[in-house]
Amino acid sequence: MFFDDRLATVLRQRATGEAGLRTQYRQLLDLLGKNRIHKAGRQHQSLVAAAWLRMDALAEEIPAGERARIIREPGWRFRSADLAAHLADQEPEVASAALARAELSIEDWSALIPRLPVRARGFLRLRRDLPVDIAALLDRLGIHDRGLPAPAGPEPTTAPEPGGEAPSPEPRAASRDDVPARDRDETGRSEISALVERIAQFRRQRSEAATESEIAPRLPLGELPELPERAVATFGFATDPGGRIAWAPGDIAPMVVGTRLAGGGAGEAGSGRTDALDRAFARRQPIDALPMVLGGAAAITGEWTVDAQPTFSLEGHFTGYAGRFRRRPAEPGTATGAERREADRIRQLLHELRTPVTAVQGYAEVIQQQLFGPAPHEYRALAAAIAADAARILAGFDELDRLARLETGAMAIEPGEADLAQLVRRILDQIAPVLGHRGAAITLDRAEHASLIVPCDGEDLEALLWRVLASLGAGLGAGETLTLRLDPLIGAGRATLRLSCPLPAALAREENLFAATARGAETAISPGLFGAGFALRLARAETRAAGGELVREEGMLVLTLPLLTGSGALPSQSPAGATG
Repeated sequence: MFFDDRLATVLRQRATGEAGLRTQYRQLLDLLGKNRIHKAGRQHQSLVAAAWLRMDALAEEIPAGERARIIREPGWRFRSADLAAHLADQEPEVASAALARAELSIEDWSALIPRLPVRARGFLRLRRDLPVDIAALLDRLGIHDRGLPAPAGPEPTTAPEPGGEAPSPEPRAASRDDVPARDRDETGRSEISALVERIAQFRRQRSEAATESEIAPRLPLGELPELPERAVATFGFATDPGGRIAWAPGDIAPMVVGTRLAGGGAGEAGSGRTDALDRAFARRQPIDALPMVLGGAAAITGEWTVDAQPTFSLEGHFTGYAGRFRRRPAEPGTATGAERREADRIRQLLHELRTPVTAVQGYAEVIQQQLFGPAPHEYRALAAAIAADAARILAGFDELDRLARLETGAMAIEPGEADLAQLVRRILDQIAPVLGHRGAAITLDRAEHASLIVPCDGEDLEALLWRVLASLGAGLGAGETLTLRLDPLIGAGRATLRLSCPLPAALAREENLFAATARGAETAISPGLFGAGFALRLARAETRAAGGELVREEGMLVLTLPLLTGSGALPSQSPAGATG
């Protein structure tokens, strides 16, 4: 998600019943207990204010003992001084549970304690994990232990000595308020106790920094997370006369220095040397765009392209090579790790967006079908329109998800057998009446074609052809006519089918056909929610997954697919993987 809307989601819920009230109370405690939620912008602060009001309303419905039990439950972080102040004003058991549960910084405690009600301050004396500075603050404010005074000892009953007066009784033990203040050792606040408190404080701050993603100074004790290795894209190098790398940049040198690039007879295991590199090295010739494979550390492992020049001393002696390694570019149609991560983020976002749209569609259908009772016809018409719009939006989400899967190789076209010529004729018959109202048309070069079978699932192929033909039809102007050709081609032991059609004038003016934003005339023919450019891009991804290609050749749109002449499988289903 790009923003945190959990608080708004909780506030939108309508809590009913005891279980629902307790659940919402727990959710608000968890969200308001995070310190960072109170540092958001002005718009978010209105949600926080509404959350306080909702908590007060829930407090009137949930008994104080139950609320105190919920506050003491483990599993949530209590880091907010605002929440502690809010709960401290409530019933004693709630205030006690909150002040015993809060995990605040020294600064937050110092600011909070003077603002606490007098009766609530005493609860803090029950805690033994407060920092020393906070204990001193409580002493200055006159907040003492809530324990009872020590009982007075019994009066002595010593008998009087013979011939003497009875000794006077010992004075009664002083009351607790009269006892002089004990020193730090007597109260248990020794240096060891202070050290223990400082360790506890350090652990709390470290946990808070990890939770809130804050940076705090730390000792180098091996606790820092390991950074992922950065993949190297290019680096310079120099070799010695024997062909081993003798120099590389500082961060690359430990990974490559000592690797033999050429010379020394047979290649070393994992060196990736080639015969061409050995020949160039032996003849002292320049090395130009020579492919090579490096092994070893993950940052340098993979395929490279090497460019290097021989170097010589002032006396003319050969001293080695100096050059540069460059990563080989990825094959067309191969998704990189970054592209896969971006596709995963898009699919996750689509999943989040589908939920509210599906809910809107469901409520609209309930009204339109009068499932909960009669509704005016005007409302039913509006609900039907909303349900239809929601269905179109969901269809658009499906297209976005399908494109992300196809372009990253996470999805393949299902194998099968389908007659492309028959499907083209069917689709053209469907769109002909709509185009006829504007005097436009898309015709086939020959009315009758033999069956042209392609190794593709029938439903997938029909959806692909509809995107292509609907994009062409939606771009036609009044009186504009296009002629579509189907040409089977056999060559180099491979049979293909070529579908070609001139582009409508509206699409022919687009510089990038697969990102076209031109809108045709209002028509019932729609290539999809996002227009012709996106529909053609999706059709291109589907075509490539089926082993073909969809390209623009000057003023023509050309689609090629493998033609099934005997038995075979889709290239995307073969062991070699998808082509293109």
